[in-house]
Amino acid sequence: MNKNALVLYSSGLDSTTCLALARADGFTPIALSFAYGQRHSVELEKAKKYALLAGAQRHIVVNIDLKQMGGSALTADIAVPKDRPLDDEIPVTYVPARNTIFLSYALAWAEVLNIFDIYIGVNAVDYSGYPDCRPEFIVAFEAMANLATKAAVAGVEQYKIRTPLIDLTKAQIIQQGTKLGVDYSMTHSCYDPSPEGYACGHCDSCVLRLKGFAEAGFQDPVHYVEQTHAK
Repeated sequence: MNKNALVLYSSGLDSTTCLALARADGFTPIALSFAYGQRHSVELEKAKKYALLAGAQRHIVVNIDLKQMGGSALTADIAVPKDRPLDDEIPVTYVPARNTIFLSYALAWAEVLNIFDIYIGVNAVDYSGYPDCRPEFIVAFEAMANLATKAAVAGVEQYKIRTPLIDLTKAQIIQQGTKLGVDYSMTHSCYDPSPEGYACGHCDSCVLRLKGFAEAGFQDPVHYVEQTHAK
């Protein structure tokens, strides 16, 4: 009998692959997205459009206005870095405590729905600049979840934060997703898209995505600004 799993879903490459992996693991995915004031709100439009098509049984969007706090190029009037060397420095596109906030909301809804498996598409191999994408953070949050919820403390079941992508390269993620039939044309990764929603091709997220598709041996199916201008 299938069990439900809660999947944090942004319509990004990683979260969409994660949703497919949850299904492959025998779960029925319930998708959770966030409107948090992100400059790349096109990802939210795609999440609303494609969540059910990507395999979610149900999808909701939670509104959180992190623009009130700022502190990130994704939520404040700070330029998104382009064509920079990727390293282990925490970049300005880091949104303070974002995954802690997202997982906390996911945990609350999971407890309401009696779900004990939460999927998040964090990755620490190709680019580990974000502290809330690292294994030690996930271990700590899972431990906290089992100390801070009625269901866990009452012994109903223990919560599991599942991170199937955490040790994979971007190319390996794309290869796995392709085998599972993921339609990557439905995904969005760019931090600084054009007004039309086309990917810039130069932010950290685009650079990693393009590198991943090249190494996986596939053509990225999303539209890029330079491709559009070349037509």
